[in-house]
Amino acid sequence: MASSRILIGLLDLPGEARDALAKTIAKGCFAVVAAEHIDALPAETRLIVAHVRAVPARDWPKLSLRLPTVVVSDKRLDGDLLKAVDAGLVDYLVDPQRHGDVLRRLIARTLEHHQLAEEHARDRARLAELNENLETHLAMLRLDQQGGSQIQRRLLPPQPLTVNGVECEYWLAPSLYLSGDFLDYQRFDDRYSVFYFADVSGHGASSAFVTVLLKYLSNRWLSEWDGREPETLASRWLAQLNNELLETGIGKHATLFVGVIDRECHRMHYSLGAQMPMPLLTAGDAGEAPQVIEGEGMPVGLFPKVTYPSYDVTLPDKFRLWLCSDGVLECLPGNTLDERLVELRQLVAQCRNVADLRTGLAVDRSVNDEVTERQELPDDLTIMLLSGFDHDER
Repeated sequence: MASSRILIGLLDLPGEARDALAKTIAKGCFAVVAAEHIDALPAETRLIVAHVRAVPARDWPKLSLRLPTVVVSDKRLDGDLLKAVDAGLVDYLVDPQRHGDVLRRLIARTLEHHQLAEEHARDRARLAELNENLETHLAMLRLDQQGGSQIQRRLLPPQPLTVNGVECEYWLAPSLYLSGDFLDYQRFDDRYSVFYFADVSGHGASSAFVTVLLKYLSNRWLSEWDGREPETLASRWLAQLNNELLETGIGKHATLFVGVIDRECHRMHYSLGAQMPMPLLTAGDAGEAPQVIEGEGMPVGLFPKVTYPSYDVTLPDKFRLWLCSDGVLECLPGNTLDERLVELRQLVAQCRNVADLRTGLAVDRSVNDEVTERQELPDDLTIMLLSGFDHDER
């Protein structure tokens, strides 16, 4: 028997009928070995042709589990044939001697189907293994993201925080775990306090890493500042951060608003890099229409050798300065950007604190800044409110 031929096992009672059936099957690419019992077939048998007269009814289930099987019968109305079909053997042929070509094609098709079934089973097992590995890695990634979220939150300023009579409160809601939004508010001395509000492009870990870099750089730059020329501090910071992001080559840019509050003169010196929406300033009483802070500037980290204009504005004795990341626009009604910005101004006019604005945006999903029910947000969403100068130090 040539090794290239496929071995077919024939289960039938000995005799001329079995020999003739074996010859019929053996034409073409098949080799045949005949036996009365399945245990007598060699290990290399690929398929069984079983005659209903040679297999007891109780053996059909066991036979169907061992090897792909084609059942043959001499009569169409055969009770044993029905028992084989009931056991799950659906590949059958009546009067195989008269239909030799059909039998051989049926054997070939059954072998093909069995091979495909084995391949599918291997694929399913492989997919199950890959899925299990993926679930494991996703669980590890989720834990890493949750740990990173806790670290990122600890980099934020405590709240409520009052510096030089100006109180800072905020709410930061990442779209998943880590946020590309970030903010800070720090004292320089008894006269000046410095803050920034940032929105890094993208989401997730890479954007969050940029916020860590921003925290480090701003702390370093603030420690190096000598308190002179506060009107140019914000523009210098943005220019330096622009160079830093370009040099890293990570392909991240950010929108920023940097401000220096002068308690003595009740003024704010600031610069901005494509901040959207622009900050809103009110005199402090709810119901008063907010003033849009004016200014313009390029995004930070996109273009080299960018200069950022310096601006200043007089702050009322009891002011409220609202800053929102662009994620807030997804939570406002309106079909156009202008319509949503009008909605934001109207909403801010009725709010006295961050909690009021959160409620108005219908995104109040946490208690004491601990998320209790995850709400899908299309983008990171952050709100920052600076108010004063009438607050006691905390």
